[in-house]
Amino acid sequence: MRDLLLGYGWFAMYYVLIVNTIYFTIICCSYANIFKTVKRAAYSRYQSLAGSQFVPPVSILVPAFNEELTIIENVRSLLALNYPTYEVIVINDGSRDKTLQVMIDEFGLKRQSKVAIKEVVHSTPIKGVYHNPAYPNLYVIDKNNGGKADSLNAGINLSHYPMISSIDADSLLEKDALIRIAQVYMENPEETVAIGGNIRIANGCTIEDGIVKKVRLPDKILPMFQTLEYMKAFLGGRIGWSSINGLIIVSGAFGVFRKDYVVKVGGYREGYPGEDMNIIIKLHRYMLDQKLPYRIAFCPDAVCWTQAPDTLRILGSQRKRWGRGNLKNMLENRDMIFNPRYKVMGLLTMPYNVIFETLNPYFKISGLLALIGYSLMDMTNANIVLVFMAINLLFGYLLSVASILLEEIAFRRYPRMRDVGKMLWYSFLMFFGYRQIGALWRLLGHVEFLRNNNTWGVMTRQSWKVETTKSQTT
Repeated sequence: MRDLLLGYGWFAMYYVLIVNTIYFTIICCSYANIFKTVKRAAYSRYQSLAGSQFVPPVSILVPAFNEELTIIENVRSLLALNYPTYEVIVINDGSRDKTLQVMIDEFGLKRQSKVAIKEVVHSTPIKGVYHNPAYPNLYVIDKNNGGKADSLNAGINLSHYPMISSIDADSLLEKDALIRIAQVYMENPEETVAIGGNIRIANGCTIEDGIVKKVRLPDKILPMFQTLEYMKAFLGGRIGWSSINGLIIVSGAFGVFRKDYVVKVGGYREGYPGEDMNIIIKLHRYMLDQKLPYRIAFCPDAVCWTQAPDTLRILGSQRKRWGRGNLKNMLENRDMIFNPRYKVMGLLTMPYNVIFETLNPYFKISGLLALIGYSLMDMTNANIVLVFMAINLLFGYLLSVASILLEEIAFRRYPRMRDVGKMLWYSFLMFFGYRQIGALWRLLGHVEFLRNNNTWGVMTRQSWKVETTKSQTT
């Protein structure tokens, strides 16, 4: 047993060393590319592109299930985008609240008797399509509940344009977000098959008429932690991964895709969470199998604001769902892992995801059990353990600080000096409890997967008006 524990100790040391090395490599790639983003923003052509006939038309797909509290602000923000040609397709996925009715009342929609729908991907049959000529680029699909992926497929079947964009119904796009993504697409339209936008937490911000008017950090601790998580994932991670064409996910909250390739891979996978990761893996697989040049890009200055869960119950439900989706995707595509045929995806991205994301909670739990074993067998040198923990904490904290620095260099969305201090302080607090419970949630998500639990989980919405009122009183 002592030899086993000693061997595990060496394994843990190398595991931490390797994962931190990869983290730092990716964030260095992010730094190398963030200056290109800053330069593009400073000398951007996106304003002139807003009226260009060469900008590709986009169909924006908005799956909506029980979204009566947020859907009106969401749609109004989309109808006000600075973009020449686009349409908004809201898919009411069998909502049990008044999602459909508030849309009908707000925009004067009428059910259409004749609507051309071409089924290019499979989806649940729809019950009706609603439209009002006064809002020529707005359509609402009403269908039985089939899940988010099924809703996106229904939207694809109705869509009229060659590009599609998936947007969460509890999210708000900045007015120039779509045109900024279009600029990235037009840099290499022949090879670009998908582009992800940057997701930011709207809790604490002032929102008026579907527009974020004043940016503020959240007041509650859980949304604050998620703000820092998103900053690290999107700025510290996805900029770097996209630079080597190794993105494994484009967030379901905001992404743009070439419709023809989405159709070629069969559309979105139905009946299981993790559809945003799944569609990207399928695109990588298809392009590499067909030996086609391609890229899946990330645009950090195209911003989508979303509501973050502010209770442990709702956040835990979300993270368990993410854990289920991640595990399902890795198992379904295990033949790609360490397969040189799939280049960066097969040799780096997917092995990294399996070892340092999917299996991470098991390593954390086994590490705790090993530490207990060391203590019981009197193998623990307190000084060595404390030094090891301190080094691990320091590495993790430096990565968080590096992400905050990226934010300050490129975007400075949080203008007050005390905001930087607040982010630095909460980045440190995250290591004491929050990250551990996050690993537990992922493990419980795996248990739900083994139980064949395909439900979306608990999720409640809060009116943007309520959020605005709270931020105005603080």
